[in-house]
Amino acid sequence: MSLRSLLMPVISQRWLSHERLLRQRERAERQRRARGEPHRVHVFHQVDDPYSALLAAVLPQLQQRYDIELQGHIVEPPADAAAPDRARLVAYSRQDAQRLAQHLGLDYTDAGQQPSADAVQRTTRRLVAAAAQGHFVDLAGPLSAAMWRADEAEATTRLPLASADEAAAHVAQATALRRKLGHYLGATLYYGGEWYWGVDRLHHLEARLQALGAARPGVQGAMFPADADLAAPEALQQPPAIDYFVSLRSPYSAIVTPRVFELGRLTGAPVRIRYVLPMVMRGLPVPREKRSYISLDAAREARLRGVPFGRVNDPVGRPVERGLALMPLAERQGCAPAYLQSFMRGVWAEGLDAGSDRGLRRIAERAGLAWADAQAAMQDQGWRGVAEANRAELLGLGLWGVPSFRVGNVAAWGQDRLWVVQQALLKSTGAA
Repeated sequence: MSLRSLLMPVISQRWLSHERLLRQRERAERQRRARGEPHRVHVFHQVDDPYSALLAAVLPQLQQRYDIELQGHIVEPPADAAAPDRARLVAYSRQDAQRLAQHLGLDYTDAGQQPSADAVQRTTRRLVAAAAQGHFVDLAGPLSAAMWRADEAEATTRLPLASADEAAAHVAQATALRRKLGHYLGATLYYGGEWYWGVDRLHHLEARLQALGAARPGVQGAMFPADADLAAPEALQQPPAIDYFVSLRSPYSAIVTPRVFELGRLTGAPVRIRYVLPMVMRGLPVPREKRSYISLDAAREARLRGVPFGRVNDPVGRPVERGLALMPLAERQGCAPAYLQSFMRGVWAEGLDAGSDRGLRRIAERAGLAWADAQAAMQDQGWRGVAEANRAELLGLGLWGVPSFRVGNVAAWGQDRLWVVQQALLKSTGAA
């Protein structure tokens, strides 16, 4: 076992722990009070991003609920390294925002295309002017909605425009600030050292503000609580299969894997495991700030769902290859779900080194695989063709990342879209 494999679980367990997060929050509050500052929440808004439009629409309500100061920043789209398949990301974002808006009762309609470059430029200049005059919170939502409806000229003719140079300077400075603080996306909020992406993570910020006593009188709960998983068996007649696209190196895959199989158990829907190679092992970069946010966010989401996570032994490279080599064996022996869950728990919660025989043996045997069979299976490279075929199928769905799911003709990406899978299953059999 290498020194890296010995140290990584210890370091990650401390870094991703709830105790460290609470200490960070306490330190941020001490510093805020010492400076005499309000509860200032930074909002990073990407004009042509539909998730930013959804978040902008609820900012006035957020402002009303809490004693906070919202400071708007208009930023550039993520860099190429953080958006390796930009065309699919852009197209899927519109579709997913439409689905999320319907789910949450927000006003957004996917027009089937991005706003024109001229519309984006005009909206950017108006938002920069609004931010400079302290009106970002009030105008970001209406301006975004008007732009996406393609009626922004009619709706905003009386609003001031910043000059092109002023807008460019603001966007450059805001993007640099986002990078300095440690993020890469629009539709993000930053408060006291912690990031929250879109309306999906707003409930985490609300819980923190309520714990700080920043809620206004009468405010309880969250505007958009986290969606609950199915808690009791649902008798579905011949439910469709759940295609589960998964990577052994994905922390979001790790925390949703037990939930996917539990959903399958409760509904009777078979779960078909569609494993793919990690992005970084397919030659796609993952910037440092992206890795950092995903790990911290996954830890936060795991705590919310009660999923063990945080004692990590990164399986990138040889451990992933060894792990995937056992998937065909596990499938033949009917224990693929148990094996996948054992692997994910082992490397993401228990710090097991899947690159070592000792670590992988423990993962395999507790899932019901004989170690002698596992050793023989590792000599077979047939899994590579299956992984590539799964990747091609994923791209054909308009998706590129994991975890992703398909139920019938419904496809969704992200551990926070398991509710989409659940709804698709219920609707498919008339149980919704």
